[in-house]
Amino acid sequence: MRRNPSLILLSIGHACVDVYQGAVASLVPFFVAERAYSYAAVSGIVLAASLLSSVAQPVFGALTDRWAMPWLLPSSTLLGGLGIALSGVSGSYALTLVFVAVSGVGVAAYHPESARVARLAGRGSHSAMGWFSLGGNLGFAVAPLVVTAVVSLGGLRLTPLLVLPALVGTALCVPVLRALERRRSAGTGTTMAAGPDDRASFAKLSLAVVCRSIVFIGLSTFISLYATERMGGSRAAGTAALFVLYLGGAAGSVLGGALADRWDRVTVARWSYLLTSGSVAGLVLVPGPALYLFVALTSAGLYVPFSLQVTLAQDYLPSRVGTASGVTLGLTVSIGGLVAPLIGSIADATSLQTALVPLALMPALSWLLFRTLPEPAVPASLRGS
Repeated sequence: MRRNPSLILLSIGHACVDVYQGAVASLVPFFVAERAYSYAAVSGIVLAASLLSSVAQPVFGALTDRWAMPWLLPSSTLLGGLGIALSGVSGSYALTLVFVAVSGVGVAAYHPESARVARLAGRGSHSAMGWFSLGGNLGFAVAPLVVTAVVSLGGLRLTPLLVLPALVGTALCVPVLRALERRRSAGTGTTMAAGPDDRASFAKLSLAVVCRSIVFIGLSTFISLYATERMGGSRAAGTAALFVLYLGGAAGSVLGGALADRWDRVTVARWSYLLTSGSVAGLVLVPGPALYLFVALTSAGLYVPFSLQVTLAQDYLPSRVGTASGVTLGLTVSIGGLVAPLIGSIADATSLQTALVPLALMPALSWLLFRTLPEPAVPASLRGS
């Protein structure tokens, strides 16, 4: 990292963008308190943030397979920030849905191209991709703190202040794009050699990511409300739980890259999902402050495979790296948002704890799918470059 300033800037920029993914869930308690939204209604907001993203990321990925589009990094960062900044300025539920959807499109446009650029900047290193993912996870982690600090001062009308991380992230993209242009002019390190595609393995991997997504987005949406309910109605307890959920992911990403440099990616991801199934069950069922321990274990377990799944997807579809990144980071992840309203409806009809219990099964399904996956080779154009 110290010898790779482009990767450092990309990681920080990734943090600035993913503040807006974390901000949606962080705003949920304020929508409930200030606008009296139901569980189903706030689930709809999460769905709006992810629905367009689920379609847009593979589309942007396919476009970047045909043309390099590095200009997407600054423009999509700014769009993601503007959507969240405007989400609290109107009491209209419909406009709130539109604004968070706009933010989702911005986030969607950012990730396929940034994943391609980050892997080139990291020269194929699993640890380098882990550090890039760490940036995004830190953005997730600080989102509840940033949102709570801003919105607690004056309510949802202050959300325009949340555009500031986007402005920082946009500025950080400039030196990265200049460095990329210099490498392109020199004809070095701006492409990855394509080999044969393994579509069957890519499909299984995508299903495993869907199962992970259902758990993570379900917990992101409801963990703050669940912790508040479990800890006697304290909003601070809910914010803390969401912070731990996102911060544990930061640790998991770095750990995943380091473990994959020692063992293969498939093995690391498989064992991580198996252990995570138990930690999700503990999160939902074990009473008292132990909740926070299980939140941390669940978060780390879900994020150990995260950056590994991106590079696995790229290596399973080496002729369509952008599409692979878009599907893995976008379509499969966003499907979790489609399940969030179902969780909310069950919670409205029964209890939030009852609605969260089935989430413990999802990592076990990911574990089963990873048992069928081979470990692909890193492209020769990245090895040792």
